[in-house]
This record gives sequence, structure tokens and C-alpha cells, in this order.
Amino acid sequence: MQISTEFLITSFIVVVSPGTGTLYTVATGLSQGVRKSLFAAVGCTLGIIPHMIAAITGLAAIFHTSQLAFEGIKFLGVIWLLYMAWNTLKETGSMQLNPQGKRKSPFEIILHAILINLLNPKLPLFFLAFLPQFIRTDAASPVTELLILSSIFMLMTLCIFALYGVFSAFARGQVLSKPGMLKALRIGFATGFVGLGIRLLLTQQK
Repeated sequence: MQISTEFLITSFIVVVSPGTGTLYTVATGLSQGVRKSLFAAVGCTLGIIPHMIAAITGLAAIFHTSQLAFEGIKFLGVIWLLYMAWNTLKETGSMQLNPQGKRKSPFEIILHAILINLLNPKLPLFFLAFLPQFIRTDAASPVTELLILSSIFMLMTLCIFALYGVFSAFARGQVLSKPGMLKALRIGFATGFVGLGIRLLLTQQK
């Protein structure tokens, strides 16, 4: 099959647009360095798999047509984002930007990242509204094409999020040496999570 330029551009825009996974990967890079930020990128990428499975099995269509299912997932996402904001603001929270803070294990980072992307509102939209447009109507195996396109999307996510994490990790020396900047970053990340929560709360079923 031929991969269209439109698909690559659409995927790139979806991946680079600020979201929960981006914030988490950057925060992990700032607080725990390059290696841990790469685990965050891997976790965010793995968090795409449930959305891909939902698209293949048709579960995404159920959430798209069922008002109750849509609202349930939406409010779970809002609650999780508000929890992330609260946890980020805490100086002793799991996402603290403090070199003396608790070091999270790779498993904890990956699990947290998976949960974050599991409730990422832009992923169901991508797999339900955008991805089917790039699957040929005369395809011998639509599922195979969906898997190929999804794999490309996941690879793009891994690479871009890894870049986010590595960049933030290299900046951590300057950031961590300035307490005022640490506080501003905590507030900035928390505000970002709250903003994403409000945007998700206002999202209407289409």
C-alpha cells in the first residue's frame, strides 16, 4: 500500500499538538533526566494501542454513538486531568521538578504514561474521524492497512515524544538551579492540565 502525504501530515499535527502525553514527557525529562523521559515516551506510545484495538473492533463507533458511554469516558478523562494538575502543584507530588525528589521506577513511569494516553481525548478522534479516511475502500484487507497506518502513527509518536523528553532533560540543569522557575513550571504544567480538562469537558459528541 502507498502511504499518502496527507496521512503523514495529519499524523504529525496530531502528535506534536500539546496534550497530556506531551506535558508528562516534558515534566519527566525535567525532573528525572533523559533515560526516564524515554520511558515516558514509550509509555505514551503504548497507550495508543487500546485506541487502535477499539478502532479495529468497532468499540470506537459505540462510544461515538452512545451518549452515556461518551459522557462516561469524558468525565473520567476530566477527573484524571484534574488529578494530574493537583499532583503537579504539590511540591512532593509524583511529578515534582525536584532533583532530590522520589525517583520513579521505569515501570511506574510507563504505567502512568499509558493511563495518560488511554484517556487522551485527541486519540479517539484521530482513530474514529481521521484514520478511516486513509484506508482504501477497495483494500483487500482494511484491518491490515489500519494496523500499518497505526504503526506509523505510533512510531511517529515515539520519535517526537522522545525528542520532547531529551530536549527537556538537557534543559533541566538550568531549570533546576532556579527555584522560582521550578515553581513557575509547576504552575504552568498544572494550568495546562486544567486547560485540557476544561476543553475536554466542553467537548460535545459528534
